This record gives sequence, C-alpha cells and structure tokens, in this order.
Amino acid sequence: MSVPTPASTGMDEVGPKLRAVRESKNISVTELAGRAGITKGFLSLAERGKTRVSVPTLLRICDALDIAIGSLFTYPSEPVVHGGVPLYMGGNDLAEFLLTPVDEKHFQVMRSSMQPGGGSQGAYTLDADSIFVLVLHGRLSLEVGGKVVILDAGDSTTFSAREEHNWHNPLDIESQVLWVIAPALPLYKSQFSQSREAALPSEIASDARLDSGHGI
Repeated sequence: MSVPTPASTGMDEVGPKLRAVRESKNISVTELAGRAGITKGFLSLAERGKTRVSVPTLLRICDALDIAIGSLFTYPSEPVVHGGVPLYMGGNDLAEFLLTPVDEKHFQVMRSSMQPGGGSQGAYTLDADSIFVLVLHGRLSLEVGGKVVILDAGDSTTFSAREEHNWHNPLDIESQVLWVIAPALPLYKSQFSQSREAALPSEIASDARLDSGHGI
C-alpha cells in the first residue's frame, strides 16, 4: 500500500479540488480565508498542496465553501478492496485509507496509520451519528467531550460523532486504527447541519505558524 512520503502534505489532491470549487463559486482567496478563519497565505499554500491542514481547519474550509468533506474523497470502485484507497481528511504525520464504496450509506470504514505524534491536530465534530474506533496496533489517545481515554491494541470505543473529539498517537512507534462512521459522511452538504464555530485563537495561531513554515 502507498504511504505518503515525508515531503507529502496529504493536500496534494485535496488542495486543487478545494481551489476548483472556490473558483467555480467565484470566491476569492481573501474571502474564503476570512470565512474559514485562516490567513490568505495559508489557504494559498493549502490549495497548492504545499502545507498540511488540521482536521478542524479542513472542515471549516469545506463549511466556508458550502460543501461536504465527503465530496473530496476518492472511493473504492471494486467489490474487493485491497488495502484501501488513499484518503486525506486533514491531520499530520498520518496515512489514511477509505475501505467502503460510495454507494454504502449506512456506514463508512477508514484505516489510519499514524506516525509518532500524528493525529487530528485539534477537536472537531462530524455530520454523522456515531463513531466506532478500534486500535489495531500501537496506542491511541482519544479525547471526547474533554475526557481523555487511552486505547491500546485490541481496545475499542463508540462515541457520538457530534461531540467534539480529537486524537493522536502518543507512542514513539507507528499506531494503526480502524474507524467506522455511521451513517457514512454525506457527499453533499446537509441543509440541517450546523456550521462549525469560528477558530479558537490557539488554532489560528497554529495556522499562522504553519503558514510561516513552522508547523507543529
């Protein structure tokens, strides 16, 4: 299976897709950056695939464009999936793979391989009901609603997708995790889904550091 090279940001495919949507809606870089609570320079780098983006930041960009993050995915096209299709939902130092096809609406399965310290880079919610997570190898530090739980290999838990959560690999070795999201993340923006709150000052500061080449 393919794993991003150290020089890869994960935004190599997603960034140009975001730019294409922005241009099709006649939204300027300055306007979109303002809506998403990030700097114009950072957005420009992200659209060109030159910097990584946290999960909450990518979700805010999607909100600002009025698109669902599921519309950015490439889905498996064969009945038998070998390893999964590379996926990027934001985050740092990780490779993710989508295991379920586009026509599976009841649930969505993803696998994450996280390098030491890799993770979501912030708390976020998803437009779904429930998330099940199983640690396949290593360890996962998962924070849900302000409560942190440590999951080792073989451990699993289920929580509300609408509750703020963030996660990372606390070990100095790679960790692998299986996620099941139910129902599957939509391809189109739900008219009932709520826009996420504006970025916290600390996260905006993180974006600024990434913009200046000093990412975390």
